[in-house]
Amino acid sequence: METLSQHACFGGVQGFYSHASSEIGLPMRFSVYAPPQAKAGAVPALIYLAGLTCTDETFMIKAGAQRLAAELGLMLIAPDVSPRNTGIEGADKDWDLGHGAGFYLDASQAPWAKHFRMESWLMKELLPLVQTNFRVAPDRIGLFGHSMGGHGALTLALRHPGVFKSVSAFAPICAPMQCPWGIKAFTHYLGTDNTQWEDHDASELMRRAKTPFPGGLLVDQGLSDKFLAEQLKPELLEAACAEAGQPLTLRRHGGYDHGYYFIQSFMADHLRWHQAQLTCA
Repeated sequence: METLSQHACFGGVQGFYSHASSEIGLPMRFSVYAPPQAKAGAVPALIYLAGLTCTDETFMIKAGAQRLAAELGLMLIAPDVSPRNTGIEGADKDWDLGHGAGFYLDASQAPWAKHFRMESWLMKELLPLVQTNFRVAPDRIGLFGHSMGGHGALTLALRHPGVFKSVSAFAPICAPMQCPWGIKAFTHYLGTDNTQWEDHDASELMRRAKTPFPGGLLVDQGLSDKFLAEQLKPELLEAACAEAGQPLTLRRHGGYDHGYYFIQSFMADHLRWHQAQLTCA
């Protein structure tokens, strides 16, 4: 692991790091905010998955989460959202496919399959890496994200039961099989057989589950979000949770859009919600 930079922040350390990923086959970046409590021992950790076009820096710079994380004793971890510099033709052509748009899955189709292995990187490499190099309590890890990252948080938590103790999302892509972003990404990464897509669709995965998160799910959605009707479809997740008996707090906020002003506005609620679940017996 290579330390790219470290900065004192609210009594803790904001760091940016890189490592050579065997799953991706390329260097991958991630950021960690270690709160002051980590100097004394292991602390709960909260992994944030960012959305389309973002990087490992986006959350740490824009979300305004470190001040409260320092008070609550939460470590914050933000991975990059895709491989970079893959050499794949067309990977920089569209903002919603390729570099900056990994969708937190393992691609099975050429040319993407060689490097676009985000799920394996996160679950098999990054989690063990941060547990080895930072003071993380391994049984107290939460997961949340925004937009494409909200999709990632929901699907990875459902696909890996027992790993994450708490889950939430800001404006997640709730049913990628039924929206243009998801259809485009799944077609390129997974192929045209949409039965393979069901394993990466939060609403479809939820329908198969039976109360996977007894502590509940928290989802915030802005009603002035220009992507709400066409791309996000929270009502489909809401219906799937009802079918699965999954407690869901879906909060709809008038006047809020899709960006980080929205995320900043409700970040404290999410951090406190996760902290309560991660520190309970």
